[in-house]
Amino acid sequence: MDEKRKMSLKTRNNINGFLFALPWIIGFAVFTAYPIIASFYYSFTEYHITTTPKWVGIKNYVDLFKDELFLKGLSNTAYYVLGLVPLGLIVGLILAILLIQPLKEKYLYRSLIYLPSIVPVYALAVISISFFNPYYGLVNGFLSIFGIDGPMWLNDEKWVKFTIILLSQWGAGGTALIFMAAMNDIPKELYESAMLDGANRWQRFWKITLPLMSPAILYYMITSTIGAVQIFDMPNIMTGGGPSNASLSYVMYLYRHAFRYVNMGKASAMAWILFLITACLSILIFKTSARWTFYGGGE
Repeated sequence: MDEKRKMSLKTRNNINGFLFALPWIIGFAVFTAYPIIASFYYSFTEYHITTTPKWVGIKNYVDLFKDELFLKGLSNTAYYVLGLVPLGLIVGLILAILLIQPLKEKYLYRSLIYLPSIVPVYALAVISISFFNPYYGLVNGFLSIFGIDGPMWLNDEKWVKFTIILLSQWGAGGTALIFMAAMNDIPKELYESAMLDGANRWQRFWKITLPLMSPAILYYMITSTIGAVQIFDMPNIMTGGGPSNASLSYVMYLYRHAFRYVNMGKASAMAWILFLITACLSILIFKTSARWTFYGGGE
């Protein structure tokens, strides 16, 4: 009898647990699993929402790699990744070093540096458009004080991507706080021993700080790379992809196919190509991280 009671109690607990998890399971199946499976199927079809999906095989994928705008968006996104990730790392490290200095007002400075990162992207983009206006903007006005003729910024094909990358550093405060926490977690005894051995400030940073905060850097590399590959808001609001598609990102072109051209077949194919690119970059970073990531536990 005791064994039967235990079994029935275990069964009831399992059923109760399943019922508690059921809303999440339904939500996951309807809003996550089904869209993923459906998009994979639609990527092999000609589908315009109002029409019945027509199977075309790999035609969408082949056509995309013959599409000049697709290749343009792909190359622009590669530029964004190569600019955003290293620059964000450098800016985050510099801010983190400044934030760990023993100042009385350090908590105020930390708050002020973090605050810009919670500013909505739309607000930042709209303000920055007038900020970088080539004729009456504050940036070129400031440069003119020193006799420098500022570039056209967002109106110049050569400068537009760089301008967007530069403006994206406005939210570097969040990264800086993560790096600051990693730096504060490093044992002070290591720095004291290094100073006794005659190590200068640069040597202490290069040999102690960077290796011991490498897990935080790995986290930044993964998240920032994924974010850069999916960049959409800033170029879409500030330039709409212009001038002459010079700032068109991959996700912007995907958005056009999905909601402007209503071509869900090609949009789904682009989404799966984006998934493969993101997965490959993440795996590459993880695989190479074993060479430069140090874990304090000796792993």
